[in-house]
Amino acid sequence: MVDLEQLSQAIITGKEKTAKELTGQALAEGSVPEHIINNYMIPAMEEVGARFERNEFYLPEMLIAARAMQGALSLLKQQLVGKEVPTVGKVVVGTVQGDLHDIGKNLVAMMLEGSGFEVLDLGVDVPPDGFVEAIQSSSAQIIGMSALLSTTMIKMRVTIQALREAGLRDQVKVMIGGAAASQRYAEEIGADGYASNAYGAVTLAKKFIAS
Repeated sequence: MVDLEQLSQAIITGKEKTAKELTGQALAEGSVPEHIINNYMIPAMEEVGARFERNEFYLPEMLIAARAMQGALSLLKQQLVGKEVPTVGKVVVGTVQGDLHDIGKNLVAMMLEGSGFEVLDLGVDVPPDGFVEAIQSSSAQIIGMSALLSTTMIKMRVTIQALREAGLRDQVKVMIGGAAASQRYAEEIGADGYASNAYGAVTLAKKFIAS
């Protein structure tokens, strides 16, 4: 019988191959995907976040842990197709129009998914109406916008205005991040929050859902 605590440790230490092998064994032995996700994968990612907060982990460790989690999760998703699986909440993420940087955004998306959120990743160079359309079609509760360049972060303001014009601003929480962003800028443009890293984004998203 596979020891799923080893799965948690494989995710925490970023051993993707081991994580996938253990997940496959657990499924073969009849483990329920939701049980694996809720009791082993999500706690593992929470531990990764806690270690980051204590300065025991840094960006590279977070990234390989998130990739290990994604590898294991990909096997579970195959078993969950067609099933209604409860999630913490739904988040739309994307890098704003004119900006093609996605490393930070990708890590945020992986950390959110590993923490139980359903994530709709719009990719890079996302225009304001792209975010609006995603909210309209998905009914997500949160938007996460990223910008690395100071020349593109203006699109965060434009996107928030587009949400207002579409009558959606009161229905969704907006968080921003990336090298160009700051708490001061978030307040200036009317965003609901700012996160300087992926763990902060997850913490903020959980706070939004709980409020």
